[in-house]
Amino acid sequence: MRISSLGYTIKEGFVSLFRNKWYTLASVATISACLFLLGAFAAIMLNLQYIVNNVQREISVTVFFQSGTTEEEMLALRDQLILRDEVDHVEYTSADEAWESFAEELGVTDYLDGFVDNPLADSASLTIYMSDVTLQSELVDYLESQDVVRRVNKSELAATTLGSLNSLVGVASVGIIGILFLVSVFLISNTITIGISIRKEEINIMKYIGATDFFVRFPFIIEGVLIGLIGTAIPLTALYFVYNNVIIAIVTRFSSLSSLLGFLDVKEVFQILVPLSVAIGVGIGFFGSVFTCRKHLRV
Repeated sequence: MRISSLGYTIKEGFVSLFRNKWYTLASVATISACLFLLGAFAAIMLNLQYIVNNVQREISVTVFFQSGTTEEEMLALRDQLILRDEVDHVEYTSADEAWESFAEELGVTDYLDGFVDNPLADSASLTIYMSDVTLQSELVDYLESQDVVRRVNKSELAATTLGSLNSLVGVASVGIIGILFLVSVFLISNTITIGISIRKEEINIMKYIGATDFFVRFPFIIEGVLIGLIGTAIPLTALYFVYNNVIIAIVTRFSSLSSLLGFLDVKEVFQILVPLSVAIGVGIGFFGSVFTCRKHLRV
């Protein structure tokens, strides 16, 4: 296609927006509403995931050793654990550190010198913090298979709950995105169909004088993409201000809650939300137009 022809088809795509302005507005409004709901849902899910990950990092597995295990053997196991994918980091607590910590909790640190031997001589331990709590059972199986390990303390309920919550977030996200995508494609399809009906006679004349299929279809594709872009820009702008104000309100009015949970900064959320929304918005416009042209524009 020549540059002049390409420029004409792009121009026609813009003109079509105003030729069917009420249907264009309806499509833009629908896409905007869908993407606003999607963005709000995504922001909630991202923050929920952030909170879950923070809680996950606080869940640990504690390992206690058999009597007579040397510090070198304990540290060797620690070094092996650090290399495992599901392990975030490992903290080693010696028997002396355990006794000092216990005495401090009881408030009897002044009497430590009265003990010739450490009452907690076999209490050295490794505290293992995980990067993926759903793999806790695999880690526990590995630890229990080690000869130097006497006991493994774990939180099965917390691991199961967090794993289920992660799965629920994933399934819900895919389901909501799928529903909103289908609704938006339906609206775009209706708008393009009406545009084709209005220009049916003009399209027939263009075909009689030798216009190619691409030349006829391309303006409708441009129209769909533009609708998708406009329908994306509006909710993103609204979400930016809404998210900022909501987070500020929560931090201001519920400071104790925010300090416990924590929230993602608006820039972190929009690093994910902007490309996701643009891809969905433009994708809806493009594929909605292409499928509609193939169905209704037999040229």
